Amino acid sequence: MTDTASAPRTRPRTRSRPFSRRGSRSPAPALLSTAGASALYVGALLGPSLLLLPGLAARAAGPASLLAWLALLGLSGLIAVVFCALGTRLGSSGGVAGYTAAGLGARAGRAAGWCFLAGVVAGAPVVCLIGGSYAAAAVGADGGAAVRAGLVLLALVLAVRLLGVRTGAGLQLALVSALVGLVLFAVLGAAPTARAAHWTPFLPHGWSGVARAAPPLMFAFVGWEAAASLTTRLRDPRRQLRRVVLIAFAVTSLLCLGLAAATVAVLGPGAGGSVPLADLMRAAVGSRGPLLAAGAAVVLTLAATNTYLTGAAALLDALLPSGPAAGRRGPLAVVAATALTGVPLFALVGTGVLTTAQLVAVPTALFLTVYLTCTAAAVRVLDGTARLAAAASCPAVLALLLGTGWPVLAAAAVAFAAALAPAPRTGDHPPFERSAAVQEGSPASGV
Repeated sequence: MTDTASAPRTRPRTRSRPFSRRGSRSPAPALLSTAGASALYVGALLGPSLLLLPGLAARAAGPASLLAWLALLGLSGLIAVVFCALGTRLGSSGGVAGYTAAGLGARAGRAAGWCFLAGVVAGAPVVCLIGGSYAAAAVGADGGAAVRAGLVLLALVLAVRLLGVRTGAGLQLALVSALVGLVLFAVLGAAPTARAAHWTPFLPHGWSGVARAAPPLMFAFVGWEAAASLTTRLRDPRRQLRRVVLIAFAVTSLLCLGLAAATVAVLGPGAGGSVPLADLMRAAVGSRGPLLAAGAAVVLTLAATNTYLTGAAALLDALLPSGPAAGRRGPLAVVAATALTGVPLFALVGTGVLTTAQLVAVPTALFLTVYLTCTAAAVRVLDGTARLAAAASCPAVLALLLGTGWPVLAAAAVAFAAALAPAPRTGDHPPFERSAAVQEGSPASGV
C-alpha cells in the first residue's frame, strides 16, 4: 500500500464476491430494489441517538434548537450528495478509508479508518447510557441509577459480543421500523397537548445557545457513509443510489424535525431532559408511556450496540495485517477497548465530571474527523455539483468539529497516530479493499 491516491482511484469490481479468511468465496448478497436499499439506508441513519439528542438540543438552545436541526439537516443534505457521488464513482473501495485515500493519500485513509473505529468504541457507552436513562426514568430513579443501568447494558452487550452473537440486517430493520413507529406514535399522540406559549422566548440563551446545540446533533447524522456498501447491492448504482439517498434524507428529516418540534411544543420548560421520547409517550398515553419507551430503548440499545461492535471487530481485522489470528483479534480487541473506554467514561458521568453532552461529543468529534477527511478528499476527486457540495460542507464540518471542544484533541491524537504509524503489510489484499467487505455491517449502521 503506497501513500498515493492512484491505487484507490482504480474502479473496483464492486459486484465480485468477497473472499473469506479461508480463501473461499462467500455467498453474494441479494441485489436490492430501490425501496429495500432505502430502508437499509434509513436504518443506517436512525438509531438510539435519536432518543437523546432532541432533549440535549432543547436544553442548550430552547425553542431555537429547531434552527440547529434545520442547519444540520441542510449540511446533512450536502454530505449526502458527496457520499452519493463518492459511492457512485468509487464504489465500495474501502468505505471512508478508501474515499479519503483516493483524494488525500493512504496515510490520511488510515487516519480516517481508525477514527471511524475509535468513534464506534467511544459511541457504545453513549448508546448504553441512553438505554440506561430510559430504564431509570421508567421506574422514577435518579441519574445515578441511569449510569448503573447503562453499565449493566454495556456489560451485557460485551458478553454477547464475546459469545459471537450477531444481529442480522433483518432484525436491525425491524428495530429501526419499531423506532420510527414509536416516534410517530409519540409525536402524533402528544400533539393535542402542544402549547404555543412553549415557543417563547424563542432564543432564551441567545445565538450562542444554538451554536452549542449544533455539534452534538451531528451524532444523529452519522451513517451517510453507508453508501459504500449499498453500491455492491444495487442493480444499477448510478441510477438507484441518488433515489435511495433522496428517500433516506426525506424520511430522516421529517422524523428528526417532527420529534424536535414536538419536544419543544409539548414539553415546554421540561424539554431539556435526557428522555424526551419517554416524556412525549407520557403525554400521549399516560403513565404507561415511559415503560413502553424504556422497553423499546433497552432492546434497541442492546441490538444496535451489538451491531456496532460486530462491524467494528470486522473493520479492525481489515485494518490490521493478515495473520494466523485474523478473525479472532478483532472481537477481543474491540471488547477490551470498549470496556477500557466505557467504564472510565461512565465513572466520569456518574461523578458529574463529564456531562451527557460532553460524553456525546467524544464519538461525535471522531466521526466529524472522518467526514472532514472525506469531504476534503471529495473536493479533489469529484467534479461538478458534487464537488461544490464537498467544498461547502468541508468548512462547515470543520467548524462543528472545533465546536465539540476538548474531544477534538482526542480525535486529532487518533488521526495523527494512525497516519504516522508504519503501513501494515497486507499481502495481496490492501486494508481499504478488505474493509469494504465489512461495511455491510458497518458500525455506523443504526447510529
